[in-house]
Amino acid sequence: MSIESAEFRRVLGHFASGVTVITTQHQGQLHGTTVSSFCSLSLDPPQILVCLDRQATIHDLISASEIFGVNVLAEHGETTSRHFARRLSDKFSGISYRLGQLGVPLLEDALATLECRVVACHPGGDHSIFIGEVVSISAHQHAYPLLFFRSKYNRLHNTTITLANTTTNVATLVNNAASTTALVNGTALD
Repeated sequence: MSIESAEFRRVLGHFASGVTVITTQHQGQLHGTTVSSFCSLSLDPPQILVCLDRQATIHDLISASEIFGVNVLAEHGETTSRHFARRLSDKFSGISYRLGQLGVPLLEDALATLECRVVACHPGGDHSIFIGEVVSISAHQHAYPLLFFRSKYNRLHNTTITLANTTTNVATLVNNAASTTALVNGTALD
């Protein structure tokens, strides 16, 4: 049985994910792209993985530099996500960032950032799976993430409800934007 790629993408869209911008620097060239295929891998040693389209510009830059940053976008980061999903010659024009200890750009407005050294790269169909050992981290505790669900940007919204005479805060998924095709298979086509 063959699975059509459009249907496969539609079904995978039922998995809500956070939205990240993966960044790197190689030979003085800064680059970044929007990615949703990111997750933690190991606590000891601290490792994460990110899947990048082999055709994306950033793929070869990370392969060469062996360093990258993960910028987890906060709920107000839809514009940033769309910006880094586009093909632009200077992705950092008008973007506030700082260079981390490895020299990768870290977005000032990110909910969390991680700087990584590549420890392995594995083939994964039309993508590569980069495993990064995390060397530095930062996070803002009083913000919420930008989410991507069913091809739309979304956000968490805290709602207080009363159950059996107990008041509880519950995070609810709230639609935050119109349909978008900014992400394709988890990686922006930059």
